[in-house]
Amino acid sequence: MQCRQARTLNHRTTGRERSRAVFASSLDWAAFTPPRQRDLERIRGFTLLELLIVIGIVGLLFVLIVPAFTYMKGGTDVTSAAYTIKGVLDTARTFAKANDTYTWVGFYEEDVSQQSPNPAPDPLCTGCVGRLVMSIVASKDGTNLGADANSSATGTENFINATQLVQVGKLVKIDNIHLPLFALGAGTGDTFDARPSPTPATDAQYSRFGELNAPPPNTAPYEPTNGGLTKFPFQYPVGNPLPAWQYRFRRTLRFSPTGECRINSTYDVRTAVELGLLQTHGTATPPPRAGGGTSFVTWDGNVAAVQITGFGGSVKIYRR
Repeated sequence: MQCRQARTLNHRTTGRERSRAVFASSLDWAAFTPPRQRDLERIRGFTLLELLIVIGIVGLLFVLIVPAFTYMKGGTDVTSAAYTIKGVLDTARTFAKANDTYTWVGFYEEDVSQQSPNPAPDPLCTGCVGRLVMSIVASKDGTNLGADANSSATGTENFINATQLVQVGKLVKIDNIHLPLFALGAGTGDTFDARPSPTPATDAQYSRFGELNAPPPNTAPYEPTNGGLTKFPFQYPVGNPLPAWQYRFRRTLRFSPTGECRINSTYDVRTAVELGLLQTHGTATPPPRAGGGTSFVTWDGNVAAVQITGFGGSVKIYRR
């Protein structure tokens, strides 16, 4: 009897131990993760939510940082430069119409081989080539601040009151670009050589920006009285109290609240206004094919022209 009870007890003990071992084994197997699965979990990529958060942060930083730049480092490509200029003109016109005010765009060319001086040479940067500087300002009170074709003002020192102006965007600078005076387009199509042109040709100097630092008459815009300089220049920077000037813009394009544009604030509205663009290598410009030393020069290669219509204000780029 005692022997049977011992065998039964021993059998029960052995059974419990076996069950315990099987259970422990099952726990170990459940906790076991195959190596390949562990590797896959270790290299798991970002979730969609994480990616969207990162993209949002990068976008916010881009918006905050980009306005601080004044240089457009695509100046070795006239197409990039042309689209930058188009953007400046579109911005000025849109701001004028949206805010029922007047805006001015100033153009200045300086020496790309030198750091921008402060203040910049005025009224001209004689012999300077290779860096185009542009600024947009707007009237605070919606008036033209006296910069009007009907003004009795004379001379070229009637500066628009900088305390009554607001800066629109940052100062824009484009390296390795020169504003030349191209031979006129044929006016028969949409290519560079067939682009629209002033009619008659004698009107060309009233309708273009080019050779800003050249002596008259091979400079534009140009009229004999003021040698092509506007009666109503403006400075950069602007504000109240009046800041010290770094640039004085004496070749300007003014947009009215209706979007039409006038060169130097006072010229008649033109059918089209043109800015020619020529790629430079530093301060060196390529030799022209024809017309050197005149106001109608032909260059081969990488050239472009940006035209804006006087009444409609639409901007178009012509490339060769």
